[in-house]
Amino acid sequence: MKQSLDPKAVAEFLLENPQFFNEYTGLLTEIQLNSPLLGKTISLQERQIELLRERNKGLDQRIAELVRIARDNDVLMHRIQAWTRAILQATGEIERINTLVDKLKSIFSVPHATVRLWHVADPYKEEWFAKGISEAIPIFSQGLQIPYCGKNNNFEASRWFGEDVQIASIALIPLRTDARTFGLLVLGSPEETRFRSDMATDFLTEIAQTASSALRCLTNED
Repeated sequence: MKQSLDPKAVAEFLLENPQFFNEYTGLLTEIQLNSPLLGKTISLQERQIELLRERNKGLDQRIAELVRIARDNDVLMHRIQAWTRAILQATGEIERINTLVDKLKSIFSVPHATVRLWHVADPYKEEWFAKGISEAIPIFSQGLQIPYCGKNNNFEASRWFGEDVQIASIALIPLRTDARTFGLLVLGSPEETRFRSDMATDFLTEIAQTASSALRCLTNED
């Protein structure tokens, strides 16, 4: 009568005695296992090789994903640098804000972009970026701790692009100094998936910081 062995005890024995298969090397080929990949019976040694290949495949896929992310970040960084250079090269405050918005659209392939400022200095109160702002906009923008990305829930800011422009997804980016919020940068798209609620906002935060530094000269002193 064969004695039944506890599988857990066998596993613990093999872990505690790694030299076992050195002394009984023939078992590596004699023990037969089912292969879920090949759909046939293979040896223990072959199954070990199969597992190592699967593990390496997973690592290769992870490395490929990390390389893709690094390349995407590199492209994004070059675009941010090109956008920032364009802003720095602008001569005068009006050209600066126009360049900031226009280059956002062309460099980042954003269908629609605009900006509104409040606390605007007297020389700029009649400019396009100081008009059409309700009392709710500064309050709403002050409450945005991070940029909003997602569905356009009939936001007032979406109408700044024009009544006939269809905006399905939107990014609302508050512009602020250490003391206060003074503007709202708005990006829009007719595509529902362009700006999603699950998007990371690190990139938009970088945009917000650069735009805030570039445009605060158009406002009254803090």
